[in-house]
Amino acid sequence: MANNRALEPDVQISIKLNINLLQFVQWAMMDHSDLIDKIHELSDLELATLLCLIANQHCIIETDKDALDELEQELQLIVSKIYGLSCAVLHCSINTTIDDFGNAILVNNPVQQPILDSPSTEAVNQPSQSFHLESSYFLPQSESTQSRSASRSSLPDTAQDIPNIANVVIARDLSSASSLVQIQALELIRTKRILSRAILHNAPKTFLVIALLSSSGPKLVDHLNDQIFISHYHDPEDGFPNLEEGSEWLVDDGASTSSVVRKSRVDDPKAWHDARLFSDADLNTLVSRSQAVTITAEVKRYLQNVVIFLRLHRAVNGGISAWATKHFDLLVKCLATLHSLNHVTPSLVALAARKIYPHRISITTPENERSMQYGSELAAVTAMLEGVTPEVIIDEVLAAVEVPL
Repeated sequence: MANNRALEPDVQISIKLNINLLQFVQWAMMDHSDLIDKIHELSDLELATLLCLIANQHCIIETDKDALDELEQELQLIVSKIYGLSCAVLHCSINTTIDDFGNAILVNNPVQQPILDSPSTEAVNQPSQSFHLESSYFLPQSESTQSRSASRSSLPDTAQDIPNIANVVIARDLSSASSLVQIQALELIRTKRILSRAILHNAPKTFLVIALLSSSGPKLVDHLNDQIFISHYHDPEDGFPNLEEGSEWLVDDGASTSSVVRKSRVDDPKAWHDARLFSDADLNTLVSRSQAVTITAEVKRYLQNVVIFLRLHRAVNGGISAWATKHFDLLVKCLATLHSLNHVTPSLVALAARKIYPHRISITTPENERSMQYGSELAAVTAMLEGVTPEVIIDEVLAAVEVPL
């Protein structure tokens, strides 16, 4: 009996591997050539969006400050044209309020839904809220209660048409907003819901927050930054293919750039949804495939070594968190799926590291560099850290860690 119990974990692992292999064989036998061709035709921005949709996570997209307008419109077209999803855009600044943020993520997709009595009431399947509510989740309890009572008295007793949270929220210059607004964004990402003075809004099943930032701007607050799945820098020289195809997309020079909502300029969202490149079935197939991807012990050790070497790098002050490792493990599986693989390779681990850690790594200051504790000269340490970036650190670590054969 003891021997049988000792073999049980090995048997379970064998069964799991056999099930994953069977799932891969079944997927391979199906005709997915069209889906693979679609993936191969995607641009970097479209691939980044697809990865986040497969992983059900969120991302940072950076570019030069002068190219933010074009990139914003390109992302809106990708969301609508490629994936057929609803989209809302918020331009953030230090003056952006929590109410601005709450109203900005809503789109005009009216549903019939009764009003909830309080934010603590259990959420229903379809979110609802009066679009003109001006509540704050961070109001004192007594003031918030009075506001909710006044709000409910002004609303009809019957269900009414109200907006829903968009599938994709593009938060431009989110890092420039106050810490309260960024915490509200963090709450939305973690719980997939947002509270007003009378209504609890639930995010749709397919939900993505894109923080559109300037590469020269400030970072997000630490906790929100750590919740972001991947970051991607888009070089303006790579162009904006979807924007260049759509002549109806023009920059509105007269629009305010602070705390305003800029809804998707697609005239007929339903037409885009019907003509989208990736259907719900396509995304579900990719999600199922990513869940069936396996990682061998050697590759898993390589991934963990990369994490350890990053954490111990003398120029790193922080950012190599448990959440980052969890996202690292998830991303390599999603990348394997896009490469039509049922297993993770070392090259995919290296690729994933370059997307997971650049926005997370915090560079230490010369005064706090660890060798200063043992008598290093400040001038020498300052010279050593000059020009060091997260990308440089990642390249150094990947070059130092032994790659499995």
